Amino acid sequence: MPIHLPQLTRRDFLKRAALAGVAAMLAPGAFAKTRDEDMLAFFSDTHIAADPAEISRHVNMADHLTAVVRDFSAWPVAPAAVIVNGDLALKEGLPGDYATFGKLIDPVRALAPIHLSLGNHDERQHFWSAFPADAAKTAEAALQRQVAVFATARANWFLLDSLDQTNVSDGLLGSAQLGWLATKIAARPAKPAVVVVHHNPATSTEKAGLKDVDALMEVLASHRQVKACVFGHTHDWHVETHVSGVHLINLPPTAYVFKDGRPSGWVRATLTDEGAEFELRALDRTHPEHGQIKKLAWRTA
Repeated sequence: MPIHLPQLTRRDFLKRAALAGVAAMLAPGAFAKTRDEDMLAFFSDTHIAADPAEISRHVNMADHLTAVVRDFSAWPVAPAAVIVNGDLALKEGLPGDYATFGKLIDPVRALAPIHLSLGNHDERQHFWSAFPADAAKTAEAALQRQVAVFATARANWFLLDSLDQTNVSDGLLGSAQLGWLATKIAARPAKPAVVVVHHNPATSTEKAGLKDVDALMEVLASHRQVKACVFGHTHDWHVETHVSGVHLINLPPTAYVFKDGRPSGWVRATLTDEGAEFELRALDRTHPEHGQIKKLAWRTA
């Protein structure tokens, strides 16, 4: 039962902003932007609380997400899609957390469709109940997980659900979801595949990640069309490459970092026939990694 938030029209966006009692945060020409079908935007670990004034680890999460949305909205072109990769909610995935998140993310919906995934601080039923009126849902009810497949011009995107227990750090995909993933990838051999999951499949971190990471990497490595895996959870921007040649892209948080000196912000990805560029857009414009571009070449088929 994946949830996909379709792009809002200008009229719908202004109406929603008025009903929510918030200012429309978009420049007058925002709705006239051209769309770059090879570009995607990634947000991760937003950790939004019901109260937008909530502070955690010396950070106001709502202010951070608002700043990220503002920077994203100022980009000269609109992306093909936006992916918000888990831990949308602060801690326990409460209904109010998702209500506030929905208001803060509306300006993004005015520019591009949004795909949402879940992390260990989310709660599925509260999440699914939060967007009943305007979410497009597709039929994967048998899994009862927040999974999805969608295509852009140069890749197929596979969104996984690694939430095992709410507010418990490590994650689990499970054999049913891994079987679903293998089937869906195998059915789409013509384009590069990029897999998106909240929990970290990388081993070079102290943060608890996927309990079935070996099973996931076996699926990814065995399908040569899989070129990259994008994840969050560790609140740390970095890129590495698995021994199979699959690139592992760790997204920064929009909220707080775990280690002093690491960047928060969002990531802009641009795909080519041969690979992709992932650019860090740090909230702190003086951060030495702001604007850093990781150029990745896809492994051969």
